[in-house]
Amino acid sequence: MDLDTVRTFVAAADAGQFQEAAAELAVTQQAVSKRIAALERNLGVRLFTRTPRGAELTIDGQAFLPHARELLRVAERSVASVRTGRRPLRVDVISSRSAASGLMRGFHRAHPEIELDVVWLFDIETAVAAIRSGAIDASFRAVAVPGRPLPEDIESVRVLDEPLQLLTGPAHALAGARSVPLAQLAGHRIWMPGIVPGTEWAAYYDDLVAEFGLTIEATGPNFGSDALLDTVADTPALATFMGGRTSLVWPADHGLRRIPVTHPAPVYPHSLLWHRDNPHPALAILRAHLAATAAGHDAAGTWVPGWVIPH
Repeated sequence: MDLDTVRTFVAAADAGQFQEAAAELAVTQQAVSKRIAALERNLGVRLFTRTPRGAELTIDGQAFLPHARELLRVAERSVASVRTGRRPLRVDVISSRSAASGLMRGFHRAHPEIELDVVWLFDIETAVAAIRSGAIDASFRAVAVPGRPLPEDIESVRVLDEPLQLLTGPAHALAGARSVPLAQLAGHRIWMPGIVPGTEWAAYYDDLVAEFGLTIEATGPNFGSDALLDTVADTPALATFMGGRTSLVWPADHGLRRIPVTHPAPVYPHSLLWHRDNPHPALAILRAHLAATAAGHDAAGTWVPGWVIPH
């Protein structure tokens, strides 16, 4: 249905005269008549009756009027949903339990007036494509993956270095440790079935393994974090890595331990990515918020892969 004809119908119904509707719409009276006639042909009914005082709605016109108004309201809401500055800020946080999700919750508490759409995309290529197409405004990622630099139109800034922790069950050999040196993990089985080849987190753990002689197993199906926690809790020989800011909850009888890793402390570098020409006003507010709340980067005694962009 042509929204111009619907808009003309509503204007004529409100004015009661085609001439006044034409003046309101900045068109000729003949254009108003043609639009109303086209809408009547489309609907198969008469919408107006001409009278000496102007134009009065028929019974069908009266029935159609509230729906016509709703059509125009829906059209306006549809436009507003994608109009920069009026639509929500769309941000990719990888997963709902990640440190990035926690950063966005903090931003929302600080700026509740800003409407947000939070999404969960898979890998950095998907996220960058979504940023470039305008499907999202920003994404939290570790950049850049070896051999795949960011496009020139994508900006990034490092916003959080998240320390890794070792997660063990109560019967693991390291379960009683207050902290564990990274080199001491050589020879222990670290199980991470969520690692997917080609992703930025796979590149991160590949370098960690190569530099410190660790054994990370990514075998077996990935049934999610709950299944991972169950298995680690019940298997003394297994441990896993998790981010220090990753939000996880498990049953009390699991007895799981979160143990800091030190000397050096491996940190996962979260950066914010966005398109250089993105004009959404809330994006600048988000960047300022993260700059004010971000933890220190490249601190002494920490480790990140050599390909991570320093900031």
